[in-house]
Amino acid sequence: MKKYASLLACIITCFVLVQNRYAHIPEGGKDQLKLTDWDAFGYYMYLPSILIYNDYKELNWVQEIDNNYHVVGGELYQARKAKNGNFVYKYFGGVALLQLPFFAIAHWLARSMDYPQDGFSPPYQYAVAFATLFYAFLGIFVLRRVLKKYFDDVTTAITILLLCLATNFIQYAAVDSGMSHVYIFPLYALVLYTTLKWHERPRMVWAFATGYIIGLATICRPTEAVMLFIPLLWNTWSKEAAKEKWQTVKQHRPHIVAAVVAGILGILPQILYWKSATGQLIYDVGSAWDFLTPHLRVLIGWEKGWFIYTPVTIFFIVGLFFIKKYPFRKSVLWFCILNIYIIIAWRDWHYGGSYSTRALVQSYPVFALALGAFVQHVQQQKWRWLFYAAGVYLVIVNMFQLEQYAKTIIHFRDMNRLYYSAVYLDADPTPLDMSLLDNDEVLLNENGYTKTQLAAIAEEKDIVIGEGEKSILYTGSPQTAGDAWIKVKGAVNVHDGFWEGHLNIELQKGDSVRRTRCRMANPISKNQQWNNYELHAHIPDYFKGGTITVYLNRDIATLSGIVRDIEITLLEK
Repeated sequence: MKKYASLLACIITCFVLVQNRYAHIPEGGKDQLKLTDWDAFGYYMYLPSILIYNDYKELNWVQEIDNNYHVVGGELYQARKAKNGNFVYKYFGGVALLQLPFFAIAHWLARSMDYPQDGFSPPYQYAVAFATLFYAFLGIFVLRRVLKKYFDDVTTAITILLLCLATNFIQYAAVDSGMSHVYIFPLYALVLYTTLKWHERPRMVWAFATGYIIGLATICRPTEAVMLFIPLLWNTWSKEAAKEKWQTVKQHRPHIVAAVVAGILGILPQILYWKSATGQLIYDVGSAWDFLTPHLRVLIGWEKGWFIYTPVTIFFIVGLFFIKKYPFRKSVLWFCILNIYIIIAWRDWHYGGSYSTRALVQSYPVFALALGAFVQHVQQQKWRWLFYAAGVYLVIVNMFQLEQYAKTIIHFRDMNRLYYSAVYLDADPTPLDMSLLDNDEVLLNENGYTKTQLAAIAEEKDIVIGEGEKSILYTGSPQTAGDAWIKVKGAVNVHDGFWEGHLNIELQKGDSVRRTRCRMANPISKNQQWNNYELHAHIPDYFKGGTITVYLNRDIATLSGIVRDIEITLLEK
């Protein structure tokens, strides 16, 4: 069985990916699957604009497509006007090249299945889904070949299972399939493989393939150019090995030329696009970086920190201390350091809506070598069963959190420590838990507090709130002493959408105002249904004797609905 452990691990991983893809097809029929919106639209739009509409400069087709499929996400941020008046895409075209074979099949199927050949009907959406699974499978099996070169089969199996099932890899391979990360994942596995093969036996084909892969990865995401350090520093783990490596390079100078030419061929499609759209060979898409003040919260922040939400990645870093004896030591070490530094230095450190740090997913094959070295070390320890138990636990936690993320309980943007602690492994979070998305005050133990009901609305009461207006539920100036809190509970049914609506507790004394609020559109609320809310606010000494106001408001548009079972309580100790 040990002989086939890594193969079984790959099959299990692929099965989990397929299961997750199937589970996240929206109910109500295949027509509802949509994978080409928001950022994914930016990567994908090369294909329909060039191959169907023959319009990648004016984008006259976008408005009608957005009216039908709602792919843009508001304003067209995926493209902007160049100086010559043409639109130019913000995202690079490498992902579209990788999607191209599947797009071609979908275009043929759309005609034969009587779907619109518009680039966005169901066959095209499923093509994106299958494309991502294909590249994920490719990356997994190529990575297995690389790992088995250095580690035994059981170590390889454990490494693959932890790498893929205990991380956010699943989310971007099987759910958010239109994003770039898993398209680049196999490119990293392949560049490891071609680098390894060239250093085993230098041949022109391996040098050419390595250069082309690096070029193609660069026009998927330009930061992937750091991939160059993989072949550059391979087999330089000691002075003797480095000396031998550079002698080999000198003996095969034509191979270096071939790699450079291949790299240029890899990036050539992007250069040709820029030249056609803007008149320039190189175009600045406008990324901003904070290299002097990198954002460590990308790794350890409660918003979506890599080590917080996918803690198995700590083993990735620990593994860097166990690669001294391997020929890839400097290659992996310097790549990981530079790659992480680049990722945490990007000014938009949130990386949009995401689960954990999605910008590192594509480079997991490189981290797999460090993880494998650590697992190999653990295999020789008496406490290895403790590690196995921890690994199983991390896989289970990740699977659970992916389901929470699908329901927005793990929020795509607004996580914090108190809220994460409240919902950790909680399948049924409460309205009070939801309030911690916006509020850091909660009275968990009411024992010893005297309760005074300030207001109650038992029957259904209509509310209409204009933009910037308030619907007052209570206002008064109760006398308080000692430790005092306000607790608000109730149910709200909104008729016309509740985004940007909030339940508020406002304390005012003189010119001082203090507001506590929670959003109405929280992860467990549903539009046009009764939703329960609970909000707590502590009354500081300097606000005692002031005015307390409880109200609903909405920052934009108009909100109308019904409230009932409202209870506003003063608690004092």
